[in-house]
Amino acid sequence: MKKLALLSLAVVAAGLSASASAYDGTNCKEPGVCWEPKPGYPDKVAGSKYDPKHDVNELNKQAQSVKEMEARNEKRRLNFVKTGKFVYDVDEIAN
Repeated sequence: MKKLALLSLAVVAAGLSASASAYDGTNCKEPGVCWEPKPGYPDKVAGSKYDPKHDVNELNKQAQSVKEMEARNEKRRLNFVKTGKFVYDVDEIAN
C-alpha cells in the first residue's frame, strides 16, 4: 500500500513538473527572443500615448555641460603650462 501511494505521488509530481516547464506564457520567435508587448501596446511608439516626447533642450544639457567642462579644463591646463602651478578654481586664474 505504501509503495502504491509513493508511486502515485511520484507520477503526480512528474506530471506537474512537465506541464510547468512546457509553457512559460510567451510565444518565442526563437530561443531567447520571447519579448511580447502588453495587449494594446502600439507597433510604433512615436506619436502614441507611450511616446516620451523629449525636449531637445533637455537632451542637449549634458552635451553642453561637457563642453563647458572641457573649456574649464583647457584653462587649467594652459595656466599650469604657463605657471607650473595647478589651480582648480577657474575664477582664480588670471587672464
